[in-house]
Amino acid sequence: MSARGRFAGLDPNLQGASWMVAAATVFSINGVLVKELAFDGMSFWQIGFARAFFALLPLLPFLLRDGFAPFRTEFPLTHLARALCGAGAMTAGFYALAKLPLALVTAIGFTSPLFTIVLSALALRERVRWRRWSATLVGFLGMLVIVRPGSAALEPAMLAAVGMALGVACAVVLVKRFPKSESQTAMLTWFCFASILICAGPALHLWQDPTPRQWLLLVGVGLVGVAAQAMIVSAYRTGEISFVAPFDYSRLIGAGLLGFLFFAEVPDLYTLLGAAVIVASSFYIAHRETQLGRPSPPPVDRG
Repeated sequence: MSARGRFAGLDPNLQGASWMVAAATVFSINGVLVKELAFDGMSFWQIGFARAFFALLPLLPFLLRDGFAPFRTEFPLTHLARALCGAGAMTAGFYALAKLPLALVTAIGFTSPLFTIVLSALALRERVRWRRWSATLVGFLGMLVIVRPGSAALEPAMLAAVGMALGVACAVVLVKRFPKSESQTAMLTWFCFASILICAGPALHLWQDPTPRQWLLLVGVGLVGVAAQAMIVSAYRTGEISFVAPFDYSRLIGAGLLGFLFFAEVPDLYTLLGAAVIVASSFYIAHRETQLGRPSPPPVDRG
């Protein structure tokens, strides 16, 4: 039996978990590509522009065939707001990756579900019981352990990483305003165009002519990002969300290993402790959501 046949024969939850672990690995690889380009002196604006441009290219044949159907929508303002939040999160994340260890940025990024709970309660008037509020507060305390406000260790890049997590949360909340019929292709298309428009000016101002190696890395950032997003969609469509979602935390392992192998980065005690608190609180929230029979938020672009 071929490898594809053996994979198809797996339980759907195991297939979904496999897709999620693959996505987590690819996202970590994307972080390595971004850091490599940043170490070469390339601005995060130029990297963000390339990420959106090369992610858009595979979509163009479908957009031309359908007459740019994603822009004929009943929710243009929601699409625009979500795209701007996603683009802001991407550029903030790329800036953070250029300045901070890969594992640290990844750990802070896992606070986005906590921000989502707060925003859902405020903007969508969702009911949040005291257990979820308590777990959310504990998760934010874990973030404070990592960021350590008021200490000499606090850097603007850490605030950018927090901004990345908040931007992703805003995008998730806005996705919840769409009907289920709204396509993922439309969301990705709006994200790419918004990112290109936001990054184009600063990217051109700070433009650095890429070497052949850097061109390969820039193309990789775009295509790898799209591949990771497609894997996440496959993971959620194949397995149960409550079973599949926790495997996203394998990104912490991948980020730690790749950060050490490529950049000799060793997470400090504060990063490890804060990450453990954030993951534990998120696991508890996911467990409560499963018990209450609530679906988890849909996947969104993470850069």
